Amino acid sequence: MDSFSGKLAVVTGGGSGMGQELVRQLAAQGCSVAACDIDTGAVAATAAATAAGAPAGVLVTGHGCDVSDEAQVLRFRDEVVAQHGRDHVNLVFSNAGIGGGGSFVSDSREEWERTFATDWWGVYYCARAFVPLLIKSDEGVLVNTSSVNGLWASLGPGSPQTAYAAAKFAVRGFTEALIEDLRTNAPHVAVALVLPGHVGTNIITNSQRAHGHPTAQTMSQSDLDEARAKMAGAGLDVADRTDDDLRQMIAQMAAAFKEKAPVSAAQAATTILDAVRAGTWRILIGKDAVWIDERVRADPGGAYDYTGFFSTVREDLAPPAEEPPAPVTPEA
Repeated sequence: MDSFSGKLAVVTGGGSGMGQELVRQLAAQGCSVAACDIDTGAVAATAAATAAGAPAGVLVTGHGCDVSDEAQVLRFRDEVVAQHGRDHVNLVFSNAGIGGGGSFVSDSREEWERTFATDWWGVYYCARAFVPLLIKSDEGVLVNTSSVNGLWASLGPGSPQTAYAAAKFAVRGFTEALIEDLRTNAPHVAVALVLPGHVGTNIITNSQRAHGHPTAQTMSQSDLDEARAKMAGAGLDVADRTDDDLRQMIAQMAAAFKEKAPVSAAQAATTILDAVRAGTWRILIGKDAVWIDERVRADPGGAYDYTGFFSTVREDLAPPAEEPPAPVTPEA
């Protein structure tokens, strides 16, 4: 797809982060966009601000949608067709995602399944809803966002990542399987797989909101005790920290995930769009994503031997240690 001008794109998770940047950059390049997000206020604001600066003839619409609910995805599809007045779409970016449910053993089943449903079923439901509309176009591209956790199912010692990683592995496998399926049955439709490393987004804050978790300042004593245990398990020295210190640390870590990321959301979106134009199906974002991909493929049997693999990841990729040191978090 040499140009996005005159095309119609669908973007999930368009209210913030990479999704928001995809909306902005697509519209700036002459592409009409239908964006959805579970945060209806955020996606409405994104759509309005983007539309105000878009070229003539570009329509940008915002829609509330929880992609883990198929009925809402189908409603979103129908709104796109009605509001944009087209019977097809050219681009679908299944970008929405949340974290949570790290431990299959100790985290709640509700949180685990909520994370998996958003990150996997959301991609599946959007494919079911929108691939028929891609097929109706002259040329189409389905772009599914996985993660480096779709290559490596861990965040390192003491930080299990089971729900998110399981979903992102599913997205990766599904997307790769679609290459031959579309080549055989709809050769004018391509598929691309996005594998971001640490990108500066609000995924931590958005995930807390999606799971109904309190903010750092509104955490109860039991919430703080649980957080303290998890942080200690991840190697952080929090034994002598007061509750107020802990609240401040949690808030700072969430902010630092976005502010100190080696790749911004805008840079990630540019990389994705450049790759789609070039016809690249496998899109690695960030030095950490490239490094982890190479290392896992070179030594899959040693991927979870932290004395070798993870210690080298920290040495090569981590920013200078601060007090307290934060673990490397290769998550989109």
